[in-house]
Amino acid sequence: MTFPPIQFLQMHPLRGPNMWTYVPVIEAWIDIGVLEDHPSNTIPGFYDRLAALLPGLIEHRCSYEERGGFLKRLAEGTWPAHIMEHVTLELLTMAGMSGGFGRAREMSQRGHYKVIVSTWTEAITQNALLAARDLVHAAMNDQPFDVAAAVAQLRDQADDECLGPSTASIVEAASARKIPSIRLNDGNLVQLGYGAAARRIWTAETDRTCAIAEGIAGDKDLTKSLLAPCGVPVPEGRMVENAADAWAAAQEIGAPDVPVVVKPYDGNHGRGVFIDLKTEKEITTAYGVASEEGSGVLVERYIRGLEHRLLVVGDQLVAAAKGDSAWVTGDGQHTVYELIQLQINSDPRRGDTEEHPLNRLGIDSAARVLLAQQGFTEDSVPPAGVTVEIQRNGNVGIDITDEVHPDTASLAVLAAQIVGLDIAGIDLVAQDIRRPLDEQGGAIVEVNAGPGLLMHLRPALGQPRPVGQAIVNHLFAPQSSNPDGRIPVIGITGTNGKTAVARLVSHIMQLSGKHVGLACSDGLYFDRRQLEKGAQDNWQGAQRTLRNRAVDVAVLENGIPTLLTEGTGYDRCHIGVVTQIGSGDHLGLFDIQEREKLYTVCRTQVDLVLPQGAAILNAQDPLVAEMAELCDGEVIFFATDGNHTVIQEQLEQGKRAVFLRQGRIVLAQGGDEEHLADLIDLPITEQGQVAFQVDNVLAASATAWAMGMPAALIRTGLETFGLAQSKSPQLPGRFTLLQDAHGPIVVDSARNLSAVEALVAALRQHPQTRHYQRQRIVFAARPQSRPADAAALRRALENDFTQVHWVTPDTLLAAQEQALRERQPDELLILQTQQGQPLQQIEQIKKWLAE
Repeated sequence: MTFPPIQFLQMHPLRGPNMWTYVPVIEAWIDIGVLEDHPSNTIPGFYDRLAALLPGLIEHRCSYEERGGFLKRLAEGTWPAHIMEHVTLELLTMAGMSGGFGRAREMSQRGHYKVIVSTWTEAITQNALLAARDLVHAAMNDQPFDVAAAVAQLRDQADDECLGPSTASIVEAASARKIPSIRLNDGNLVQLGYGAAARRIWTAETDRTCAIAEGIAGDKDLTKSLLAPCGVPVPEGRMVENAADAWAAAQEIGAPDVPVVVKPYDGNHGRGVFIDLKTEKEITTAYGVASEEGSGVLVERYIRGLEHRLLVVGDQLVAAAKGDSAWVTGDGQHTVYELIQLQINSDPRRGDTEEHPLNRLGIDSAARVLLAQQGFTEDSVPPAGVTVEIQRNGNVGIDITDEVHPDTASLAVLAAQIVGLDIAGIDLVAQDIRRPLDEQGGAIVEVNAGPGLLMHLRPALGQPRPVGQAIVNHLFAPQSSNPDGRIPVIGITGTNGKTAVARLVSHIMQLSGKHVGLACSDGLYFDRRQLEKGAQDNWQGAQRTLRNRAVDVAVLENGIPTLLTEGTGYDRCHIGVVTQIGSGDHLGLFDIQEREKLYTVCRTQVDLVLPQGAAILNAQDPLVAEMAELCDGEVIFFATDGNHTVIQEQLEQGKRAVFLRQGRIVLAQGGDEEHLADLIDLPITEQGQVAFQVDNVLAASATAWAMGMPAALIRTGLETFGLAQSKSPQLPGRFTLLQDAHGPIVVDSARNLSAVEALVAALRQHPQTRHYQRQRIVFAARPQSRPADAAALRRALENDFTQVHWVTPDTLLAAQEQALRERQPDELLILQTQQGQPLQQIEQIKKWLAE
């Protein structure tokens, strides 16, 4: 039979650590249709065809953890989602992107699967998944598939979209040091580290690279004038104004007896450079070409020897390479141009991409002058055995780092420091790099900003050098006070209470004198200034906070939808807080059907805690408490019940916990206890009457304690947060209590069953709300709620409130206005906030009340 193609239902990127892995992935949902009844071992010839198309699959170990493990699974019988996972990874490997992560998981609907594959860029992985689907389909139906074309397309896309090899080497070296990175544009601008500890690179330039120094390096004449007085050997010469002046300058140097070099003074990559010139015709001809390559022309004394490139990083020489001449040998049959193709460009190390350490040679103006000096043109047919020089100094691609004389290395470092560059490529000419320059008449001819690194990373001959590591060590000294470029990151997740904890922690950290970046569902903040309104509890909000180089501490809320659809906006955190899972929230979203599956989602926050950090966990929520075993760092439990089993076991082990005892918050470690604050003094808890805010205070206290904040400062933060709530609420929509002649109005953000239960408990406890017999609520369920969940929530509301206005989110405001107009005396009114707009909504309610 002919099998129909596999259908993609959706693809979405998880741009940060997620429930699957620590790295960004694409999560693709597929429908395999009738193939659910046709595993791989039931399709005649499929195994052989797939193995023939992708021989590299033999290296895939799969669940057997042995070479050939995946092919073994294929022979035994497996399903297309699993096969697509491995085919995608193999295509990426063939395109130069090896070492990827992959998973395939069955979904709740028959025939539907998730295929998860790590990304280099989202577009590349999406195209790899599409190609994998088509390849698997072709192999099943015995149809042709052009693997080479698919791989070439992915490789070309990688060349366009991925970091260049030089930048990638620095980022990889940073990753090896556990330094995080953020790509800041589609090119090679990258931030290493977070917030105030961050540094930036742009290939081989850093935020320490001085613009003045770059300007000096770009002016060859000015560079020489600064180097020479400091004892750095440079070739004599000067700028010239025209061809006649070029010949005059050459004569000043000693031409025709002393050869000269003619080159553009601000050129690059060797274009328009002519060497070993003696006659007036050679020099004036060279001037005409060089003047087209730059904004001025230099004539200098020709230094005999080979070109060398010395890479200086900071105050050290970290790599060095030399060039070599290129020539062909005549055979009496082929032209010079043809010999270049046959004898030089046929070398597999030569090519036009960054994967090739040597460039392909062509006949440029400099080569024509050199050929003319030997009596040839590109169309000449050299006699058999005659050697024809094509390029005096070819690609600088032969590693000679270990051969550089110490005096020469010191001169290179001095030259970089004189110009003012923290990273510099020093070009010098010498006959023997193992001897001092002054013994052989060698000289430094250029100092380059933003030097290429590829010649050192992938030399044509010799040992590759860890130049990326040298640059990272220059920016983040291993022995410094902050060698990993990190600021404290506090990540917070759970079904409820996240924003309250985030705002409280931010407030306490600001009191300590830190500049705090906060991204939460109330907006984006820097210290007390709101930068953006609306929900920012997402990947973008976290990234924006961590890119801010004024931020000392980042407090980042992660909603469950964020963890499911985007991943976290950071790689690791110092503190990971899980407030609660409770009865669950967002069930049905992304095929998370059971409350217990939220454990897998929320555990991401605990998985990311650094070894020197801490997880703050709710001891009274069994699913949350269970996450303690996942934490690489310390665990601090919190609970309203100090006698809870988890708390007692924690203290018996000499560990830390935060709990309540007789209305007091206690910080405890083992048998040592410290009274932190009394609930009656904490405005956010309404003197301890709002139980869910008490939970949030405990979580925030534990977080601040884990951050090393003294008890007195934490207490001050708790006592000053939430003052004048009704006038200027710091937590708008979290049991915000308004009052007019008719009675109280409570504005609250409750949206799930756990939050509604907590709201009801608070209403029954609070002295201003507990006496009202008539309780009207205006409530909108989430549009994506499963029918069964929405029905259960509605039943709970109807059981607890005398009148329930069950509306849709788009009619919520209108329904609330109507409820305010219809309100009866002695009636308690509860109004639900719109997501992402609590403060604006409260102001609107106040306006309606005034009217």
